[in-house]
Amino acid sequence: MPEYQNCTPDWVKNAIFYQIFPDRFAKSDTVLKPGNFEPWDSDPTVNGFKGGDLVGVMEHLDYLQDLGINAIYFNPIFQSASNHRYHTHDYYQVDPLLGGNEGFKRLLKAAHQRGIRVVIDGVFNHASRGFYPFNHILETEGKSPYIKWFNIHGFPLNAYGGKPNYDCWWNLPALPKLNTRNPQVRQYIFDIARYWIKEGVDGWRLDVPFEIDEDAFWQEFRLVVKSANPEAYIVGEIPSEAQRWLRGDQFDAVMNYQLTHAALAFFGGDKINLPLAEGMMGLEKVKPINAEQFAKRTQALLEIYPKESSYAQLNLLCSHDMPRFLSLVSNDARRLALAYLFILTYPGSPCIYYGDEIGLNGGRDPMCRKAFPWDLNAWNQDLRDQIREFTLLRQALPALRTGGYDVLHTEGRALAYLRQDENDKIIVAINAGQEDSHFTLEVQDILAEGTLLQNQLGSETLRVTKGQVEISCPSMGGQVFAALDEEA
Repeated sequence: MPEYQNCTPDWVKNAIFYQIFPDRFAKSDTVLKPGNFEPWDSDPTVNGFKGGDLVGVMEHLDYLQDLGINAIYFNPIFQSASNHRYHTHDYYQVDPLLGGNEGFKRLLKAAHQRGIRVVIDGVFNHASRGFYPFNHILETEGKSPYIKWFNIHGFPLNAYGGKPNYDCWWNLPALPKLNTRNPQVRQYIFDIARYWIKEGVDGWRLDVPFEIDEDAFWQEFRLVVKSANPEAYIVGEIPSEAQRWLRGDQFDAVMNYQLTHAALAFFGGDKINLPLAEGMMGLEKVKPINAEQFAKRTQALLEIYPKESSYAQLNLLCSHDMPRFLSLVSNDARRLALAYLFILTYPGSPCIYYGDEIGLNGGRDPMCRKAFPWDLNAWNQDLRDQIREFTLLRQALPALRTGGYDVLHTEGRALAYLRQDENDKIIVAINAGQEDSHFTLEVQDILAEGTLLQNQLGSETLRVTKGQVEISCPSMGGQVFAALDEEA
């Protein structure tokens, strides 16, 4: 059995991702475009384009690197007639509005020169009406050689009116579902997967992979991708628990929406905006929880999967498919900052949704996909400084990336946990309550008497006395204590 069957790329365990919706992050004057774009700072619309592109991202890599980012996850970049590009026309062509293949190659080279990995979105369950094989059927109907690439139930195709008479995603006629049981379709998808990995892409994020309900398909997909690059990352969009896909033979990890739910329940507390959550990625089931419940859930999410997958999970607070976390917690930036402190000190690969770090808010689609404001006056600079401090701390302390996770204390809405490896011992204390929290940690089995602990987010120092450490954590605050020395 190849070694990549049961392991995940080491770089992922040390990655801090930044998710970019390409039309909305940045635009370059060097990319020739036809025009008719919405004003950058206006509210987004369902079908409108802002004109963001990949060269614009390249021109802002300094910003991302300064933020502590070393990996990017892009929403779809291939040629498409939608601003989100989940309606793929051509899987081998980067959308000309984004700078085309050449623009993407420039970005990829520039990112790699800075040590920034690039993961792209693979939409393989469905294509679009503009996808050549489907368009061929639209034009030639039952005579088309591509007839078996889709599941067609009658002619003429009701592609632009009436009830769709072919299989499509969520009964949306614009998204014809590929017949992945057809060997030619499977080979086509596998060829795409291999091609872009060979071109230098560092991994695939898979859109709705549960819709292709066949283990053998994803097992073969993994073999194809990993044979092209054993270090490539495969992460699936699975909103539920995902044991089936994380046995070492399909995905490396999933988008950890189960952690998203827990984080919203704990950090949102009684400030959760329930109307925004209704019907969104299972968020309607979220109820406020205390520190003990949160601790149990975060421990369980590490235990239900193999450790290799647990430490490669894509841990996110929000995405393009749900209201922004800031809006879900009633625009309380303190709660967003605390939630990011947690996911940046928890096992797995934290992912910052573009604009979260500067306080970009937004409700349901399309408002969760606003254009990034490059006017610094529009930024919550304090929030950005905090999140940047957390990312740099994670980069500086390996135990925060690959160390163990042990809960030391829960009381009300305050918790403390230990991250340790063979070199470092770090205690993280978080208080999501409205009152200051004071508690004593029994650490005689962890730290030697006299050990000095330095708060990495402030100037406070603590010392282990009689096997105990006294913690004082302000309301809506967090602290990260690193053991500096041990004096027996």
